[in-house]
Formats: sequence, structure tokens, C-alpha cells
Amino acid sequence: MKLFITGIGTDVGKTIASAIITEALEADYWKPIQAGDLNTSDSHKIKSFISNGKTVIHSNSYALNTPASPHLAAQLDNIVIDLGKIEEPVTENHLVVEGAGGLFVPLNNQDCVIDLIKPDYKVIVVSRHYLGSINHTLLTIEALKSRNIAIAGILFNGKENQSTESIILEKTALKCIGRIDEEPYFDQNVIREYADLFRNELLKLQ
Repeated sequence: MKLFITGIGTDVGKTIASAIITEALEADYWKPIQAGDLNTSDSHKIKSFISNGKTVIHSNSYALNTPASPHLAAQLDNIVIDLGKIEEPVTENHLVVEGAGGLFVPLNNQDCVIDLIKPDYKVIVVSRHYLGSINHTLLTIEALKSRNIAIAGILFNGKENQSTESIILEKTALKCIGRIDEEPYFDQNVIREYADLFRNELLKLQ
């Protein structure tokens, strides 16, 4: 099973969600494009959060120096991101693939993050409540559906808002895989607790 984790925007909790899903499935993890924070990258964070002995964290296809939109970060590094050079790691294990920002974050003059999603991927959308998040969530799901991309479900992150969550689920008819509360901190123990909580729902996606 290959799961692509996308968010409705930046800083909505994709990496925490990816860590929980990776731990729950003892899956491999891959972030194709990392822009900035190379010494404390999302791959580093995943490594620090998981505690199972099976996960392999695969190298980024592009590790860019500037924390910016990948197209700009690549330009500042004097390179152009080429989708043909982004090769999915070979593994017999489940694979969790983490995107960068939202679906239409540009990678170059032609391609966006959504173009990284392969036909055999299932997408988990991470949504976080804020003013405008309903619109951003519905637009994200509409974009995926317009390209006939399989959506595994929605994962809500942050402080609970029942009105927001219920209208999103009603309008999309998608499965809620779970919700991650506004925790004071995340460490291996907290990640493991959520992994145990979400495991059964995730295994149903196969």
C-alpha cells in the first residue's frame, strides 16, 4: 500500500500525520522534495518520532537549501526540478510519501505537487481548522477528484471543531481516518499512542 500525505496548506500537520501513519503501518517513509531545514528536515523528524524497527527512511530526490516554494528553492540552487528524476524507492513494505505544502505548490514552471501522485497511490488529506479551512479542504478534495486520484480519507489535526469537521465529511462523503488533538508536545510515546489508535482504520485501506 502506498499512501500520499497532503495538506490543505502549509503547517497543517502533514509531518506529524506522516509519522503516526508510518509508525502505525511500520511503513517506509519518503519525502521526494525537501526545501530548507536540511539539518532538521521532515525525514529527520520522522526518524526521531518513530520507534519501530522496520521502517526505512528513504533519501529525498531533491534536497533544496532554501525554505521556500520548491520552484523558487530550486531556482536559488541553480537547478530545475525534473519529475523524471524523482524515482520512487523500491520496497516490499508499505510506503508513506509526504508532499510539500498543498497540492498546487509549484515544483517548476509546469508541474505542481499534485503531479507527484502516481496512479497506485491513495491520498490522505490532512485538514486543520482555521478561518477558511473548509474552503481549502473542499478545494483540495475537488482537485483530487477532478483528476480521478483515489482519496483514502481525511485526517483532522489540531483543536477540534465539530461544525467544521462535520460539514467537510458531509460534503465530501469521505472517511475520517481519525483526529490528532492539540497536544502539548509530540514524542515517540505520543506518536505510538496515535499509531495504535489509527492502525485498524489504516489497515482497512488496503
